[in-house]
Amino acid sequence: MGRVVFVGAGPGAADLLTFRAAKAIAEADVVIWAASLVHEDVLEHAGPDAEIVDSARLPMEGVLPYYERAAAEGLTVARIHSGDPGLWGAVQEQLDRCRELGLETEIIPGVSAFSAVAAAVGRELTIPEVAQSVILTRLGGGKTPMPPGEEVREFARHGTTMALFLSAARSRQLQDELLDGGYPPETPCVVAYQCTWPDELIVRCRLDELAGTVRAHKLWKHTLVLVGPALEAGGTRSHLYHPGHFHGHRRAEAGARKVLRGG
Repeated sequence: MGRVVFVGAGPGAADLLTFRAAKAIAEADVVIWAASLVHEDVLEHAGPDAEIVDSARLPMEGVLPYYERAAAEGLTVARIHSGDPGLWGAVQEQLDRCRELGLETEIIPGVSAFSAVAAAVGRELTIPEVAQSVILTRLGGGKTPMPPGEEVREFARHGTTMALFLSAARSRQLQDELLDGGYPPETPCVVAYQCTWPDELIVRCRLDELAGTVRAHKLWKHTLVLVGPALEAGGTRSHLYHPGHFHGHRRAEAGARKVLRGG
């Protein structure tokens, strides 16, 4: 039986692939990757006899023949996706077709760009008492319609950390919706272009400077925006590592327990 392995290639740098991802690429008979989204260094993991296919110019109909051949000949296809396949990866429609063809499938998660950007700027996105949630979304009005109720303006009302994908081309609309949703003008932002690639560019700015910053650097694709108070907030004391906190592997110190409970 043929199989298709959907491989999360991470944000760009080939050494951010997981061991499982590298192994899947090395064992594949056919490696399909998009040169427009995935750095070519990931192909170093491919076997010497593997057929390499650049899908950057192919619609779904151009990729399906490789899946059909895999089903007919019992081949293994490594379908490499940028970031994590579970986020804007157009994976579900491919899974449906693979099942129709009788192909086995596997999804190997990858490092998402929002995690890579947080690491690059040395920030935790969930600071206790500041932000305990991260909203991953994109701006409406693009090529793919947004479902009702998923507008950036509405998500912004939560005031927590947000990661905005696929939105830099309409930076003014993005800035306006974030402000309309309730973020203060001075809310810190991080604008990251091709994070972990050789030509990576990461810029910090205030929310009311977001559109100008994006335009000044002529960014419109491969750009992620982080926004929220956690991007500048100092670390508050975590209860998990407080001596007054207890769990199955550690007892609380009596005095510290009282302090933690506000006594």
